[in-house]
Amino acid sequence: MAAQEEFFGGIPKIPYSPNAGPGDVLRFKHYKAEEVLMGRKMEDWLRFSVCYWHTFCGTGADQFGSPTLHRPWNEGTPMDSAKKRLRAAFEFFTKLGVKYYTFHDRDMAPEGSTLEESNRNLEEITDLALQLQSQTGIKVLWATCNLFAHQRYMNGAATNPDCHVLAYAGAQLKKGLDTAKKLGAENFVFCGAREGFFSVHNTDVAAELKHMANFFKMAVNYKDKIGLKCQFLIEPKPKEPCKHQYDYDAMSVIGFLQHYGLETHFKLNIEPNHTTLAGHSYEHDVVMASAFGMLGSVDSNTGSPDLGWDTDQFPMDIRNTTVVMKVIVEQGGLQPGGLNFDAKMRRESTDLEDLFIAHIGAMDTFARGLRNAVRIIEDGLIAGMVKERYSSFSHGLGQRVEDGSASLEEMEAFIKQNGEPNVTSGKQEKYESIFNHYI
Repeated sequence: MAAQEEFFGGIPKIPYSPNAGPGDVLRFKHYKAEEVLMGRKMEDWLRFSVCYWHTFCGTGADQFGSPTLHRPWNEGTPMDSAKKRLRAAFEFFTKLGVKYYTFHDRDMAPEGSTLEESNRNLEEITDLALQLQSQTGIKVLWATCNLFAHQRYMNGAATNPDCHVLAYAGAQLKKGLDTAKKLGAENFVFCGAREGFFSVHNTDVAAELKHMANFFKMAVNYKDKIGLKCQFLIEPKPKEPCKHQYDYDAMSVIGFLQHYGLETHFKLNIEPNHTTLAGHSYEHDVVMASAFGMLGSVDSNTGSPDLGWDTDQFPMDIRNTTVVMKVIVEQGGLQPGGLNFDAKMRRESTDLEDLFIAHIGAMDTFARGLRNAVRIIEDGLIAGMVKERYSSFSHGLGQRVEDGSASLEEMEAFIKQNGEPNVTSGKQEKYESIFNHYI
């Protein structure tokens, strides 16, 4: 880019330097994009993506304090600022060496006073995005619509009790899907941030769930109509801002999709910070979604479970990334999904270089998790122990249970012949000790 357009002056393209010292934080020490593991490049297993909203729209403001992150691209009129922000973003993507980014429609372009004005703004800014994508080869991992921030959505979008509001959400979604096609998005996410309720006394839960399902069906129909080739994803979230969110966790979403016949059209975008807010372990929803063949993408962040709210921190725990990457490798990868850093800078981390430091640290953490996961899988020790633990289902009555042909009468006959079972140890501590060997 031209010198006058450079926003991150003094920061070159981030190199891979495995022997760099602990204080040299503007280098990758573990993430080597071209390294091949189990027949695939590291960058293809990880498919890193930078999120637009926190990284370039975040101000550091919270409910207790004013903005602390004052960015050079936020100057000028809303449209001038949007263009500068986009150029800054692509400079960042290029120097960081990622191939994907994600965005909400209202991150990319400012909302106008009418739907038509909002659409014109989005059209103009995405023309520039398309140009920058062509110049750099960087792609959209997923796009989404912000159907929660505006006042009109204070009672929800697809679940709003007023059809007028639902219709506005549908009109905004139509443009969002058109934009996804224009920019070649590989996925489209539905984030139901206000799809839920605060009080059951003024809520018809059955009606709202049905309306949300029909909203999704409209999206499926329009996707087919315009020939949009991407994966639809739903992002579970248990709370914030609503007291009860309909997309509470992975199993809630899977049950909803199966109930309304939508399971073939959607997969899940799992955010571990949301998973821990639901009272589960970090990896729980990743594991459950994958078990049902529904894991499509991961919003790679973490939180502080002791705080009880969505802190959206960068993932720096190697134990967590190892477990997540083991699931991802075992299911054959996330493509067309990826690992999107839905994480925001701490309001105290105000330097522009901190944006790089945070992403580099998180990318290295996932690279280490990937290497650990590959070693666990290739060694096969844990897998062999698990296989042995379930070996009784490989023959006889167990095999019939496995294939669904057993009956309760057979169960009774088996017990009468064989008596009380010999209960075997689960060896939990042994598994944990072995796992720690790889960390």
